[in-house]
Amino acid sequence: MSGTFLGMPAFPTAAESAVADPQLRHNLRKATRTIRRTRRTVVGEVDDWAGLRAAGAAIKDRTLRHLDRHLERLEEAVTAAGGHVHWAADADEANAIVTGLVRATGESEVVKVKSMATQEIGLNEALAAAGITAYETDLAELIVQLGEDRPSHILVPAIHRNRAEIREIFLRTMADWGVPAPDDLTDDPRALAEAARRHLRDRFLTTRVAVSGANFAVAETGTLVVLESEGNGRMCLTLPETLISVVGIEKLVPTWQDLEVFLRLLPRSSTGERMNPYTSMWTGVAPGDGPREFHLVLLDNGRTDVLADEVGRQALRCIRCSACLNVCPVYERTGGHAYGSVYPGPIGAILTPQLRGTASEVDASLPYASSLCGACFEVCPVAIDIPEVLVHLRERVVEQGGRPGERAVMAAASWAFGDERRLGWAQRTAGGARSLVPRRLPLGPAVAWTDTRDLPEIPPEPFRDWWARREKEDGR
Repeated sequence: MSGTFLGMPAFPTAAESAVADPQLRHNLRKATRTIRRTRRTVVGEVDDWAGLRAAGAAIKDRTLRHLDRHLERLEEAVTAAGGHVHWAADADEANAIVTGLVRATGESEVVKVKSMATQEIGLNEALAAAGITAYETDLAELIVQLGEDRPSHILVPAIHRNRAEIREIFLRTMADWGVPAPDDLTDDPRALAEAARRHLRDRFLTTRVAVSGANFAVAETGTLVVLESEGNGRMCLTLPETLISVVGIEKLVPTWQDLEVFLRLLPRSSTGERMNPYTSMWTGVAPGDGPREFHLVLLDNGRTDVLADEVGRQALRCIRCSACLNVCPVYERTGGHAYGSVYPGPIGAILTPQLRGTASEVDASLPYASSLCGACFEVCPVAIDIPEVLVHLRERVVEQGGRPGERAVMAAASWAFGDERRLGWAQRTAGGARSLVPRRLPLGPAVAWTDTRDLPEIPPEPFRDWWARREKEDGR
């Protein structure tokens, strides 16, 4: 994965800073609760949502089991339709492929459809190093780019910004990237949208190369699918002469019949709509219609390693709807930047450590960025058991030598619980020393835990001793 977010503090440290920002918490609370409410309404309209959800999970699992065959089928179909397929094992290879393709056109600018895969590999930075400027065209991504910020949500990358902040960003920086914002710009949403529209329209009409991702790729016909709400994506996909799509290998669906299930699941789970306003599909190239040249870059970047993990592989079912973020009590209070990755929230807490490994402090902390309440599992449209994977990854962190304090505590607990006499001795010792136990631990690995809660009060005697004494007093 890209190093774009590396160097950030581990989740607990980043989260502590985030929860101290009242404006951020207000923005997140307002946005996530609105999305939750609309999602609940449209999901409730589906007679058998549970059945549809199970169908989506089954299609994804079946596809992943035979991913090699479906990828080859996709390559054949794209090639037959006039496209070119490139295989990228990691971020460096993908960036080199895209950079080379852009250079071959002689252009130094590209427009982009919102794409998490290109954020994952740090494509914008790689292009900039090669003297190529990438212009984001999704409204939220444009806000992030103009503000020299980072995305904090899968669906709404600028969810941490309110409209007053967006107005200031437009007035301050839009002119540096092209058509400036009007001097009398207000924070009315329609005025902000119009300023973005005027800024982007010239870019669409003059830029000859576009870079996109894809929500889905249909193996049987080589068709790629992008769902969006603004129409900017369609401009990117149709107006430029060259289109380069960077797509994770897990985005495959075998057939159009399979795609139909996800076109019902995704809009309801993401934007709370019955269908997306814009669903764009393209298959290779067609003379006189759309781009003259199409390149598909199929990205691995750790996905085959995830596929090899029998528990963790279910993360590859993800369709990037962001429903898990919108219900997560941790995300609602910390926002996405605290996760140190382009994939924030519960899904990021299980996907990033698998793609990037758990060697760094920030990645090793992500499986612990959850209360394990299970709300994410309940809303996931493809039934990813995120709490199960979180616990699985916590085991991995401990086995790799991380969190030595936890390993020592668990070993001591195993020793005490393994023998009735040892347990009784430990309980009586703790009860006798109860007056010496502080409410907050001053040192040691548990100090962070007691920063936000008191230690439970230790009873004066173990339950078994109390029960035996009560039985004796009652003469039983």
